[in-house]
Amino acid sequence: MSEGRRVVVVDDLSTGTMENLARWRGHPNLRVIKQRVARCRALPQMTAEAAMIFHLAAAVGVELVVRAPVRTIENNVEETEVLLRAASKSGTPLLLASTSEVYGKSCKEAFGETDDLYIGPPHLGRWAYACSKLLDEFLALAHAKEHGLPVIIARLFNTVGPRQTGRYGMVLPRFVKAALEGRPLEVYGNGGQTRCFCHVKDTVEALWRLAACEAAYGQVVNVGHPREIRILDLAKLVKKICRSSSPIVRVPYTKAYGQGFEDMQRRRPKIQRLIHLTGFRPRIPLEQAILDLRDELLQGRDIAEGVIDKQPPGTSVPRCGPR
Repeated sequence: MSEGRRVVVVDDLSTGTMENLARWRGHPNLRVIKQRVARCRALPQMTAEAAMIFHLAAAVGVELVVRAPVRTIENNVEETEVLLRAASKSGTPLLLASTSEVYGKSCKEAFGETDDLYIGPPHLGRWAYACSKLLDEFLALAHAKEHGLPVIIARLFNTVGPRQTGRYGMVLPRFVKAALEGRPLEVYGNGGQTRCFCHVKDTVEALWRLAACEAAYGQVVNVGHPREIRILDLAKLVKKICRSSSPIVRVPYTKAYGQGFEDMQRRRPKIQRLIHLTGFRPRIPLEQAILDLRDELLQGRDIAEGVIDKQPPGTSVPRCGPR
């Protein structure tokens, strides 16, 4: 939009809100169609007229995935199938947002795009999401091979930042909200599982650069920040930045998600391919994402001046200017 491009958004708003586009409300270059991708009658024409397609539509969030497996599988596969068919007919380049979940149960120190994938058994509902997104990848690459579709697959590793909601189990907004409200920060399992968190601004920058890189066509590319942190340490960091006295409590997986839940213990990306293709590496620190979420949640709240500082002592957060 900032470059003067016309943008069409197709979203059924099942897990989103129009408030996320408030900045552009009424802009002549933005068109929003409230509809499932697979039900959008104008999709073939819009696809043929598009310069680039960013396919971000998918079920998201561990809680949603565990509690609605049918919706998860059908949404992820059907939307992708319809969109790939339309894109292949017109030859429009497409970037498919996939997920680090496809790496499954592997305990490797870091995950690379050519690694073998180790998915759990089908009776454990957690793996339905991973398998559906992996099927999306296979289907996209099949269209690339059979129909010559210019396609890029970006495996996202825990994107976080402003406007993210904890409604569907996203850990960071859930922790920040609890810390600000003085409620317990609930750490599932023993808290020893690690994750890497990438600020949404870095994720968007990476996707934009990949879309402009013809050498990325036909490639699978990890998009994430390589800094690794235990979930228990994440809770402590959120408490520190929010100056919160909230307790940290451990919650068994069975209580959080019911029987049959299995978690990944590590999820750290190798990003050499991203750097090689685009010259870009994510650089906004996790502390900044926490600050952004905190400040957003504080807006409009009746909190006394000075109770929560803009930046706690000892926390150095480099500010990233325009790229």
